[in-house]
Amino acid sequence: MSALRSTAQRITQKLPNDIVILSAVRSPVTRAFKGGLRNAWPEDILGPVMQTAVQRAQINPADVNDVLIGTVLPELGFAKTGRMCLNHVGFPNSTTFHTVNRQCSSSLQAITHLSHAIMVGQMDVGLAGGAESMSRNYKATRGVPQDVSPRLRDSPVQDARDCLMSMGITSENVAEKYGVSREAQDEFALESHRRAEEAQRKGYFESEIVPIEVENKDEATGGVSKDIVTRDDGIRVGLTLEKLASLKPAFKENGGSTAGNSSQVSDGASSTILARRSWAEARGLKPLGRFVGTQVAGCLPSEMGISPIYAIPALFKQTGFEISDVDILELNEAFASQAIYCIQKLGFDMAKVNPKGGAIALGHPTGATGARQLATLLAELERTDKEVGVVSMCASTGMGVASLFVRE
Repeated sequence: MSALRSTAQRITQKLPNDIVILSAVRSPVTRAFKGGLRNAWPEDILGPVMQTAVQRAQINPADVNDVLIGTVLPELGFAKTGRMCLNHVGFPNSTTFHTVNRQCSSSLQAITHLSHAIMVGQMDVGLAGGAESMSRNYKATRGVPQDVSPRLRDSPVQDARDCLMSMGITSENVAEKYGVSREAQDEFALESHRRAEEAQRKGYFESEIVPIEVENKDEATGGVSKDIVTRDDGIRVGLTLEKLASLKPAFKENGGSTAGNSSQVSDGASSTILARRSWAEARGLKPLGRFVGTQVAGCLPSEMGISPIYAIPALFKQTGFEISDVDILELNEAFASQAIYCIQKLGFDMAKVNPKGGAIALGHPTGATGARQLATLLAELERTDKEVGVVSMCASTGMGVASLFVRE
């Protein structure tokens, strides 16, 4: 009973130096090369999302001390164009800007870094998020570095060479080693789409999505139209197991990972306003939730997808929470193979995992996904009147990241 009381206290106790979340929003996530944001620059997706994050938090742009944006693919690490975007949408020069790249977990890492900066007294308010246009930046490299030292490419250390392994092959490695069948992967993918379709139909995503205006050029006439993108467009309505089973393996002959049971290549952005509780309370602001902690853990690069099985237990050890305390787990569905294994290995109730679908249905704009998951998590905790949520994902080269949040 003492452990239960201790957990309840951790959930309900509010301290002046808590890191609270004042807003968490995202753009629609759309299919790369085909979807509604295919012609948008990443900064044009991110700008309205940052603006709305500030407005929803009921603060001024000048209140934001620093901005940290997770991003993986843009030229020059988004450093110059990100700062341009910040100034363009109304933030003053006193608000500083930088980026972080921890592959698929980049925006969750941004949330963590700024939370830590607030914890140690470096600042009071920060904006963390992510942005990715895979339409513009993914096609040339397919996510694989083109210039690598020959000494590293030919390293005698297998794990070093495996850091360049195709993510799809790591999925196949996980499926083969841990016995995840093609049928199980397709069934998991179907459920992701079913949940996302139901959530979209019932309007569950509307509170977290910021509409984005996009200019589209008609190649035939040369005319330009302005369209408003309001919905995720990767959800396949009416998808069937038969359709999924008909898809060819994408990465390996006779493999199990296909375009249908892997995360989608996508475009999107996300933003979260973080603040010290004492700062927020002094201004009469009501938080959505609070950041409790983050843990990062490594595993073999050749089976990077299983890394949450190390990061999540480490998070529980750090925070004192247990799996039974968690109401919702937002686990990034990089591939059905690794998501299935992680859920089974950790012992999570599938009903609590990605209740509105995951990246297989919604898409995975790499740098933006972590904060996208947080926006989705907080909205669902509010809708269902639940309290404790975890956001976790694997990351290229064999890293898992997990963060715990409590709704207020």
